[in-house]
Amino acid sequence: MFRRILIANRGEVAARVLRTCTRLGVEVVAVASDADREASWLADATEVVSIGASRAQRSYLDSSALIEAALHHRCSAVHPGWGFLSENEAFATQCAAAGLTFVGPDPVHLRLMGDKAAARSTMARLGLPVIPGTRRPLGSLQEARAAAEEVGFPILLKAVSGGGGRGMRRVDDPSELEAAFSEAQAEATASFGDGRLYLERRIVGGRHVEVQVVGDRFGNAVHLGERECSLQRRHQKVLEEAPSPALSAAQRQQTLPLVAEVVARSGYRNAGTVEMLLDADDNLWFMEMNTRLQVEHPVSEATTGIDLVEWQLRIAANEPLPCTQEEIAHTGHALECRINAEDPDNGFRPSPGILGVFELPEADGVRVDTHLRAGDRIPPDYDSMIAKVIVHAADRASAIEAMGKALQRIRIEGVTTNVALHQRILQWDAFRSGIYDTTSLESWMA
Repeated sequence: MFRRILIANRGEVAARVLRTCTRLGVEVVAVASDADREASWLADATEVVSIGASRAQRSYLDSSALIEAALHHRCSAVHPGWGFLSENEAFATQCAAAGLTFVGPDPVHLRLMGDKAAARSTMARLGLPVIPGTRRPLGSLQEARAAAEEVGFPILLKAVSGGGGRGMRRVDDPSELEAAFSEAQAEATASFGDGRLYLERRIVGGRHVEVQVVGDRFGNAVHLGERECSLQRRHQKVLEEAPSPALSAAQRQQTLPLVAEVVARSGYRNAGTVEMLLDADDNLWFMEMNTRLQVEHPVSEATTGIDLVEWQLRIAANEPLPCTQEEIAHTGHALECRINAEDPDNGFRPSPGILGVFELPEADGVRVDTHLRAGDRIPPDYDSMIAKVIVHAADRASAIEAMGKALQRIRIEGVTTNVALHQRILQWDAFRSGIYDTTSLESWMA
């Protein structure tokens, strides 16, 4: 195990990684931008390094400054968390060149899975069913037209280097293709510095189901079950649960071992998420792979009792997987609500400010991941998520009831939050029945 690592991230992400490091006796060097210098969570780190200006491009995305800080403070590894540089092949390569262990996949897999078109081609070759579409970047609008006619409308145009819904456009009719192609290309270039696009058939009424996987250097890989992530707004997840209420036991037995097998055959190392779409005919299709932990990983931890950050660290330190697939037990049901400082009744406008009151639930079966305390300032420079509330109970109905009670115990003053929205979702008939898809939440809210 590492003696000292640098966490190349901030906020809830860094606090989550730090918590596991502290339990394992690993010293942590934290980094802080100008906007975060007074953040309370930094007090739990072994050392704190000022990393740059408030803008992420000049701090948390400054790979050279992060590596210099790690070397200067005698770190042997860098944990990127999720977001920022966590899936950046160049950063992982820089770490290796500096003699630092990147706690994540090897650069070759970051590059392969970061190119969404190449990832589709690779997974299809390894045996996963892939959503019909192109398996290489589109060279021109004319090529997009020909591919769309072959695949059939409606389609989605997607950025090869995309994520978070950026560089994505829905096209229902051939007459919409030219404008959508231009818009998606421009957004992809602005967001990722890469304007390349691919297309795939748009599956209407699909469910977003993702599989948590972990692989080691010795050719082993396991899955930790699946998560249901279909409650989305503008392609951003709002509430997640595990297991998915949409999958049958037969589908689990057939698909999840295949996903783990494909990951093992690819030589993938460390934690990752295979994202799939369940269509109306109950077919599961590969969409993409995220080469990092996800925001929603705690629901998988809750149903398996496994600390995924600990597994990441052990695998990065060249240890084998801590257990086999047969030794992983799945119990109960888990939900996660993302608590954001935003105003759902005002177009989800961010609500930065000072937390005058910040009281979060404490109870058996309830876990809260946050980096904040009363009196902390929420800066306007970064993501608006301020906490995650996770509940684990014997079954789905009990988990919904427990989450409702947990949300009732939240008291936050000084900023506007989406807690009331989550409370309404828990009472929504479609959610309680478990019958919803990726379009349901926005339609209901509208």
